[in-house]
Amino acid sequence: MNVLTLSDKVVDRIYNASIIEQFKYIDLIIGCGDLPYYYLEFVKDALNSPLFFVRGNHSSLVEYGVTGSKSAPQGGVDLHRQVVNHKGLLLAGLEGSVRYKPGPFMYTQAEMWSNVISLLPRLIVNLIEHGRYLDVLVTHAPPWGIHDREDFAHQGFKAIRWFVTVFKPAYHFHGHIHLYDGNEASETQFRHTLVINTYGYKEVDLQLITKTRSSKSPPLGSSKV
Repeated sequence: MNVLTLSDKVVDRIYNASIIEQFKYIDLIIGCGDLPYYYLEFVKDALNSPLFFVRGNHSSLVEYGVTGSKSAPQGGVDLHRQVVNHKGLLLAGLEGSVRYKPGPFMYTQAEMWSNVISLLPRLIVNLIEHGRYLDVLVTHAPPWGIHDREDFAHQGFKAIRWFVTVFKPAYHFHGHIHLYDGNEASETQFRHTLVINTYGYKEVDLQLITKTRSSKSPPLGSSKV
């Protein structure tokens, strides 16, 4: 399954009529936050592919445009605190960053634990019905200690690190951490999960084992920018 993941900045190569030719084999679009809703709508409509998203700490409560106001990209599925089965692909999402000032879509470490716990009942159902908890976790912020930064605003969440450790999604896509140095790591294999910072965009060919995954066999995947 070919996935186009997006976060944090509008990319000219994406917001362009040529997107149809450049990404014509995309099966799924994932937004990891801090993007205009009109941008996500453009990509969804141009590629005629399903859109799943979470909001970032800079996402708008309401976005105003020529077509009126909106609080989400039209036709997209908000993954925050949700577990979704899309044609056999099991996804879940958590929005926002660490709360470093007043405003929406930001959470304390304790509040993020509450968000994570809200997902647990459906994950147990997934294990019973599908033999695994989850395939893809979508967040805005990274896990604690993986791709995050030392400054408070860009610290990762401890609850997300615990979640990835316990529920072993094959992939974890996040945003929030801007990459300006080509030497900075954007992909890290953490135990059974490939953690991918999708700043800007990434095209990823998901390699998934649809039966119960062996604890000795981490998933393989490839991505390109």
